[in-house]
Amino acid sequence: MSGSVLIADDHPLFRQALRLAVERIIPGARMIEAGTLATAAAAAASAQDLRLILLDLKMPGAVGYSGIALLHAECPKVPILVVSSAGTEAAAEARAFGAVGFLHKGCDLGTIEQAIARALNHDAPLEQPPADQPMDQVRKTVAGFTPMQLKVLLAVLDGQLNKQIAHRLDISEATVKVHMTAIMRKLDVRTRTQAALVARSLGIDSQG
Repeated sequence: MSGSVLIADDHPLFRQALRLAVERIIPGARMIEAGTLATAAAAAASAQDLRLILLDLKMPGAVGYSGIALLHAECPKVPILVVSSAGTEAAAEARAFGAVGFLHKGCDLGTIEQAIARALNHDAPLEQPPADQPMDQVRKTVAGFTPMQLKVLLAVLDGQLNKQIAHRLDISEATVKVHMTAIMRKLDVRTRTQAALVARSLGIDSQG
């Protein structure tokens, strides 16, 4: 069964290049294209046979590594391969938030095809970052957030109050408070301000 592949990138020409690479590795795969993070998240949540997500960090709606965290939360069992123009220093961060691998957009098509094949097998990168650092543990915690918890946290980073968050996400203020309580408990902080500071320290709200 070929299944489907989500290609999340706001550049149509690069999406075409990724389609070509996928078609060579998974003949007959159904392609799902998304030009914004919101579209990608909706597609990931609704796809029943998703086998792989190809994700650009720099796309509308994404800040820092929030795209990886959100798509990983929507589809925790689906490998995410980041293909981005961000520097190689972003590779370790990308993996920490749930990506199985990272490629620079300057790679040739053959390299991208090899990376796709490895990602489909959930193969780990050749070089693994150390996993025993305190910040790595916090990244793993954020990577384990539910999609709604991540959306609430991103809204807090935007400076929105509970009432505004409730309206934006179409949930009640009480539900927002429940999610904030869960977020603060998981991050081991006491206030929403502290939660926002932790998120910023991880690069979630920085332009990636």
